[in-house]
Amino acid sequence: MRVGLLGPVAWRTPPRDYGPWEQVTGLLAEGLVAAGVDVTLFATLDSVTAAELDGVCPRGYADDPSTDGRIAEAMHVSHALARSGDFDIVHNHLDWLPIAFADHCHAPLVTTVHGFSSPKILPAYRASRSSFVSISDADRSPDLDYVATVHHGVDVDGLPFDPAGGPGLVSFGRIHPDKGTHTAIEIARRAGRTLTICGIVQDERYFTERVAPHIDGDRVVFLGAVGPQRRGEILGRAAALLHPIDFDEPFGLSVVESMICGTPVIAYERGSMPEVVDEGVTGYLVRDVDQAVAAVGALGAIDRAGCRAHAGQRFGAGRMVADYVAVYERLIGRHGD
Repeated sequence: MRVGLLGPVAWRTPPRDYGPWEQVTGLLAEGLVAAGVDVTLFATLDSVTAAELDGVCPRGYADDPSTDGRIAEAMHVSHALARSGDFDIVHNHLDWLPIAFADHCHAPLVTTVHGFSSPKILPAYRASRSSFVSISDADRSPDLDYVATVHHGVDVDGLPFDPAGGPGLVSFGRIHPDKGTHTAIEIARRAGRTLTICGIVQDERYFTERVAPHIDGDRVVFLGAVGPQRRGEILGRAAALLHPIDFDEPFGLSVVESMICGTPVIAYERGSMPEVVDEGVTGYLVRDVDQAVAAVGALGAIDRAGCRAHAGQRFGAGRMVADYVAVYERLIGRHGD
């Protein structure tokens, strides 16, 4: 089987710091190669992979102020689709742009929908001949047909397990009202716990007005974006990850990473969270600050080793790779009929 894996080019694959789409694409490429699949990864040319690497972007456009992201993505997609005839299937992780040019793809095209940035992009999806995979059942659009739901996987062995954790809480993800960073601060304050905040600042005004005034380096610590190794250390030594989202989360990679470290999650019951968090095993689902504070008090009832074991079984990279291989085989077989 020859697979063309069309990755994003905002950041390197895998990312040095932030870059969830790049993280998933890179992990999938490694897993497919290990499974004996012939993979070409289309990504930035500074990417690190066991697959054959191809592309036209020297580095991620988010790291290069001189590069226009729209131009970089268009050139990247054009290059990859020009080679599409070399593969049995092309797997798109780059949102709507490749599917807008699906008629120029000379192999079956499957697109993983990593969440919809806006309803305005749906016309490109509806008009495309691409097949679609959702990353959670909750993130499916009623306007599209899907061939499967494949939950993201993570590198279980690459995330440390801390059997004890610590007393503090952590908030992980982009700093944006959707992620409820200010709510996490309130939960931690009312629970009498310290809070460590990690993530890129995506909304500067929100950060300045709702988050920064509470950062004192003691009760509330802000570390910014952190790389993979440090991420595991920070998650592992926490008592819980707070995820009080104010939107319908498509998946939540940091949620899974936390559980793999043995650290349970306290998440608002929206979007994919009921699919990802197993009540009382890997965390608690809550609906408001009061319930979240009560959940902090109940963290001692969760076995951290059991949390890691359960999450590892559900969200290991090997399971994700096997799920995608099944999708590829199904679509290639359908194309040959």
